Amino acid sequence: MTIKKVTVAGSGVLGSQIAFQTAFKGFPVTIYDINQAALDKAKDRVKSLRHAYRRDIAASDAKFDEGISRIAFTFDLAKAVSDADLVIEAIPERPDIKRDFYKKISTLAPKNAIFTSNSSTLVPSMFAKDTGRPKQFLNMHFANQVWLNNTAEIMGSPETDPTIYQEIVQFARDIGMVPIQLKKEQPGYILNSLLIPFLTAGQELWVKGVADPHMIDRTWMIATGAPFGPFGILDAVGIRTAYNILLAAEKEHPDAGLETIGAKLKELLDEGKLGMESGEGFYKYPNPEFKNPEFLKG
Repeated sequence: MTIKKVTVAGSGVLGSQIAFQTAFKGFPVTIYDINQAALDKAKDRVKSLRHAYRRDIAASDAKFDEGISRIAFTFDLAKAVSDADLVIEAIPERPDIKRDFYKKISTLAPKNAIFTSNSSTLVPSMFAKDTGRPKQFLNMHFANQVWLNNTAEIMGSPETDPTIYQEIVQFARDIGMVPIQLKKEQPGYILNSLLIPFLTAGQELWVKGVADPHMIDRTWMIATGAPFGPFGILDAVGIRTAYNILLAAEKEHPDAGLETIGAKLKELLDEGKLGMESGEGFYKYPNPEFKNPEFLKG
């Protein structure tokens, strides 16, 4: 195992979770983002995980603080990747931004560093050339609440070195994940190949005026026993991420009729309603209505 130092690029909801989980399991981690304001928010996000780790996995405060102590923060990209053995990219789900990022770090990171993407829908062959090291590049996708929903979907491109692939499988295990090994490239992996059509169906009911988001969620939760409906999930994923995924899907499938959904999500973003991250999306946090037992009684 050659991975000792890890850099997580992108400190949003999931990037912060990935970084802390990695540090919690004993790895020194550097969190990179574009400016100090973004890093200040990241520090707050990481600190806010304490309650969830205590509640869900019985982590002690001492153990949590040890994880915090292993994290460094920087907006200097060269410094962030200068001695990284692994760079985990968790930046916005836009191909242009990702390509530019990989081109930059290809010349800044050590030649033996492995690059992985946490992309929700984009396959590694799209960016392999930009990384300057296609054999050392693959995707490793995490689910939200990584300490609890601990899957790491691992997907290589046809150029990925099988030895590197297995090294990432082992790394996933080392940070407490269950490695889900995909045999070939698949946009959306397994999880999002199942989840995105579900979320889209919920949003279509909403924009067509069939029912409001809370009623749609209530129906799904009562009928299936699920803890969330599609709009609760959208809040957890982040409405900005959902919007970017939708934009990519529109380009890929221009006749799918996704423009109306995109316009509605854009309205929420313009109002600053980003989901759980901002304290409001389809629900208000930290105590969303769907957590109240009365929600299921209609």
